[in-house]
Amino acid sequence: MAVTVDPMGATAGGIGDTARTEGGGLVDTLRHLRAALLLGWRVESNWADPILFAIYTVIRPVSSMLLLTAMVTIVGGSADVTARTFVILGSALWAMLVSGLSGPAWSVLEDRERYRTLKYLYTSPATFLVLLAGRGGARLLTGAMGTLVAILFATLFLGLRIDPTVVDWPLLVVTMLLGLPPVLALGIVLAAVCLQTRQESWNYPDAFSGAMFLVSGVVFPLAVLPDPLEALGLLNPITWWVAGVRQAILPDGPSSIGGTGSLWTAVTGSSAPDPVTLVAGLFLTGAVTTLLATRLFRGSERRARDRGLLDRTTGS
Repeated sequence: MAVTVDPMGATAGGIGDTARTEGGGLVDTLRHLRAALLLGWRVESNWADPILFAIYTVIRPVSSMLLLTAMVTIVGGSADVTARTFVILGSALWAMLVSGLSGPAWSVLEDRERYRTLKYLYTSPATFLVLLAGRGGARLLTGAMGTLVAILFATLFLGLRIDPTVVDWPLLVVTMLLGLPPVLALGIVLAAVCLQTRQESWNYPDAFSGAMFLVSGVVFPLAVLPDPLEALGLLNPITWWVAGVRQAILPDGPSSIGGTGSLWTAVTGSSAPDPVTLVAGLFLTGAVTTLLATRLFRGSERRARDRGLLDRTTGS
């Protein structure tokens, strides 16, 4: 079998082939993504303290759901089953969303400040963006476990009624598939910010998640917000993801986007977006967010590389 030798003496497809270390193509990208997911899962589970891992995976979302449910019950009364169901489901979903939003940023901060391995990971064959997506995806899967446990807990003890026969399964599957990439994309944006910042960067993931919580219709409809914030919420893919999942699981439940006094109803004249509109809104906002996040991260990565920020330890 004939081999091809390049001018520098490297054999194509052999030991000296630099393309094997640099990687390229869909197959290499998927392999790197799988390795990053496995690394992220081991960091989250095997290397974490079991009690701390249980708190963030199960106890934290359940406690948050109980707190919000108690607040709604006290304010709205125990007979307000619709409001309580709205809050329970939204807070359960938020456990997965907050993990996806903060995952890439936490990966940058932990690898730079705690483990001090960021510069070594950056020089690995995997693309840094793919590495962060895998690490964030592992945290997203961890958050999904908390969401499932929270929904099960709410079904057993808080009166959440989910009828599998009325669930819109096609809408649920499509919404889940279209919604996860933009969630990670927003996490990548936060990671790009953390690459540039120094002190107090550890507070950024929680601050960013809190801002998204406000304009995403998680535990209250967007109609209660001022029009500028409501318009910002309609540009947010998380808003469409939450509304789509909520409508798929509870087709007869209230919408977090439309309703009396909402900007959506004032502009479109409809009480709430239908399933096709929900999917279209999620796809458009998610595609724009993902593209912008990729460009922003590339710019941040280039600046961090040029200024030597990748091997900097801030001591924060």
